[in-house]
Amino acid sequence: METLYHQTNKQIQEVQSQMGRLETTDRQSVHLLENELQARIEQIFTHLERLEILASKEPPNRRQNAKLRVDQLKYDVQHLQTALRNFQHRRYAREAQEREREELMSRSFTTNDADTSIPIDDTLQFNSSLQSAHRGMDDLLGSGSSILNGLRDQRGTLKGTHKKMLDVANMLGLSNTVMRLIEKRATQDKFIMITGMLITCVVMFLVVKYLS
Repeated sequence: METLYHQTNKQIQEVQSQMGRLETTDRQSVHLLENELQARIEQIFTHLERLEILASKEPPNRRQNAKLRVDQLKYDVQHLQTALRNFQHRRYAREAQEREREELMSRSFTTNDADTSIPIDDTLQFNSSLQSAHRGMDDLLGSGSSILNGLRDQRGTLKGTHKKMLDVANMLGLSNTVMRLIEKRATQDKFIMITGMLITCVVMFLVVKYLS
């Protein structure tokens, strides 16, 4: 298990390093880098499935610690997956806006009568403002989606970690006071997570209502 664990941890660190190249890679090859990162993330998930099986077969005195280590790797790779999807969402929105701008600039404007004119400058200004609003909304939705996914993943991880901490506490014979403190901290973390999700949803609703 140790060999596979260190190999998987190394792969996660390599993906983290490559994620920094996304913003500087040219448009022609950025999708190739995205595909490479996605393939490596999927391979890491496969290794994690194998690690979960191996952790469950560890001796009782090492099993809980092994599962906690695997959960930490899972938490890290889930955040990498969320970050990659968020980057792709922003790239798709940016490319769509650029196509719309090019179509608008290449469009031919004609008039059939001297009294009829098309206010091109006003149209371009309005379209630019509309695209800026759309871009801001896309970024907000992408960030909100990333935050919600991250909170959802963190909630699942915290629940599993909380249960395992209680199991470890029972095994080590910790006092009831310490166990109550652990449960209290878990409840506080849950409250903070729910509050963050509600605030994010309210902000997204207000922005959508304002822009529309």
